[in-house]
Amino acid sequence: MQETFYAKSVLSDGHQPTIKEHLESVAALAEAYGAELSMGEAAYLAAMLHDFGKYSMRFQALLKRETQRINHAVCGAALLAAMYPKSRTLIPVIEAIFAHHDGLNSYPVLRETFRANLQESQPLEINNRISALAGKAEYEEAFRRFRMDFPAFRIADRLFLDWPKMEQDQMLACLKSMLLTRMLFSCLVDADYSASALDENHDYLQESEGAKLAPHKALDGLSAHVGEIRKETRADKKLNALRDGVFKACEEAALLLPGLFTLTAPTGTGKTLALMNFALCHCREWGKPRIILVLPYLSLTEQSAEIYRKIIPDLLEDTSRIGLNDEQRLYSERWRVPVIITTSVKFFETLFADRPTDCRKLHNIANSVVLFDEAQSLPPELTRSAVHAAGELCERYGCTMVFSTATQPDFSAIPSLENWTPREILTDYGRYYSALRRTWVEWRLKSEERMSWEQLAEETADCRSVCVIVNLRAHARKLYRRLKERCTDDEEVLFLTTDLCPAHRSDVIKRIRKRLDDGLPCRVVSTQCIEAGVDLDFDAVYRALAPLESIIQAAGRCNRNGCLPQMGRVVVFWPLEDGYPGTWYGNAAETVRKLYHEQPIDIHDPDQIRRYYRTVYHDLRDKPELNKALREKDYQATAEAFRMIEQRGIQLIVPYKGKWELYRGIVNALEKEGMRPGLMRMAAPIIVSCYGGEQLERIAEQIPLGGKKAGEKSAFYLLRPQCAQYYQDDMGLQMPETVDLENIY
Repeated sequence: MQETFYAKSVLSDGHQPTIKEHLESVAALAEAYGAELSMGEAAYLAAMLHDFGKYSMRFQALLKRETQRINHAVCGAALLAAMYPKSRTLIPVIEAIFAHHDGLNSYPVLRETFRANLQESQPLEINNRISALAGKAEYEEAFRRFRMDFPAFRIADRLFLDWPKMEQDQMLACLKSMLLTRMLFSCLVDADYSASALDENHDYLQESEGAKLAPHKALDGLSAHVGEIRKETRADKKLNALRDGVFKACEEAALLLPGLFTLTAPTGTGKTLALMNFALCHCREWGKPRIILVLPYLSLTEQSAEIYRKIIPDLLEDTSRIGLNDEQRLYSERWRVPVIITTSVKFFETLFADRPTDCRKLHNIANSVVLFDEAQSLPPELTRSAVHAAGELCERYGCTMVFSTATQPDFSAIPSLENWTPREILTDYGRYYSALRRTWVEWRLKSEERMSWEQLAEETADCRSVCVIVNLRAHARKLYRRLKERCTDDEEVLFLTTDLCPAHRSDVIKRIRKRLDDGLPCRVVSTQCIEAGVDLDFDAVYRALAPLESIIQAAGRCNRNGCLPQMGRVVVFWPLEDGYPGTWYGNAAETVRKLYHEQPIDIHDPDQIRRYYRTVYHDLRDKPELNKALREKDYQATAEAFRMIEQRGIQLIVPYKGKWELYRGIVNALEKEGMRPGLMRMAAPIIVSCYGGEQLERIAEQIPLGGKKAGEKSAFYLLRPQCAQYYQDDMGLQMPETVDLENIY
């Protein structure tokens, strides 16, 4: 009979780790990670039993390559379920053990599998693999071997999880219990992966965790950076004084108890640096280990990273666009680093994920300071669940979260969020809106005032510094062509939409900023991609009818620094050609028109902003498939339903001249190895999202996957080098006989 049972194959140094060694290593790490969430005992229990199935002859045969496709994860979960069949508090532990290789499933779905696995003498096929143990006799023998390695181990001696409080709302109750399971799952998966990495690299933990946060040092750097900005600023003294007020308010609020906050301040008040001041002071006061800045757009993450690196050089920028080096990749897998900048997509989808690699970082979100800038950007059909999850992070997992924006959503108007009561950092924010009234708004929302693109081009051609923002890329193309015809100098008209790849957009923004700084004529046609976080300052802004938050964001690009001798001019117009990027967006825009006819709208009045949100949120519900998945505690369906960006169209790699070497490098790499994840990240700066169709088939080719899936088709296309003319220097991607892209902005 085999005397020693092994956890894995022989290592590069010749040592073969035993199950005992592996379980002890994983349990120590998991218990430490769990203790940070007040679930150390549960994490320890999950770790001790997660590889129980390896005490089987089938798994040992797998290590000897005498068999294949063995599922050992089911065994520890089945054992615990059999020993405590009525223990509700152990359900997260059971779910986490079962999921540690394949992903989460709910206990009711698994119960019959566990029963059959324990009763049937023939092994079951589970997730396309054969169970390592089958039948009572094999389980008893495996448990005997386990007890020989751990004679002092007693399950009954361990403390079990505190279950979340019962909720009348079933969806909310399930959301909380699923998040608890994910947190425990995260502790287990991170410990398991880390212990395995330590077997080959004894410095793995140090290499994957980064330096500790030093808030005192970072605050000194922040103070110096703000001082330099004040020396160089072109903004008037009144605006600088108000920015100082926001900065100071954040410092004072940081002393308050951890929890949920809002920062409501008008555009241009320096929220980016003020938020970091709050976060660093709060970490200094309450011993928080990390800061996570969550932003809705890649352009914002890049700009914020550029600013914050001057204060904290070794921050992690973790987005889909960034090509990570080996060190950064280790950091991105775990998020056990002091400062992280990421997207709202990555952050919130992690809270609802089901896969081990996605959930691994989740426990390191706990006890963090999370800064969510542009809080109004949450997708309406996911807002209820996202806000509930944020509240649970604060209530149960020690987070402090700040929802920051110039257009603070009133989430309490959403059904089941009536108890949304965050603390406002800038308690007298109404004064700031009044004092920073830098624009006046001309509303043209009567039926007889609707404007054609020709009329709009004729009017804006006479403006020296103007940005026209429309709702669809198709509208932007039409207006740009007409405006360009009316201007004598082509350089006076610039085009900014997602027809341009990210690198192209960044270059156009730089050109716009330089023309504005140099006092040159500058006319820009854009979609809403210019509205958030793009620090540009026009004399006039024209905004097509849109949701109120978009109108306010657009107005923030007008007289931004208060340098005009008079108020900046914002014109909200109703285009003669209809079209919006989605039903909710169109309904919200129509709400603005109706509210305006009831009572003139003052975009500088927070009470009127609140009135708008209470109207649009009154009947807001999450999408039905997400509600159904949550009520049924279906982890996989929940992860699929909680997608902040719906995958519309395909990803096309384009030959932008500003990144020609990158394009050529991508083409060469694709020819050799196909599309791989690392290559996808590298290509992100030169990718345009678009629809397919006959036009695309004529000018682009679908890219096959590489690696283990070599030959399969990917979701990526390549604009053929011989068709480079369809990616233009001024307008980006322009299909032959352009009939696509009409409804993507």
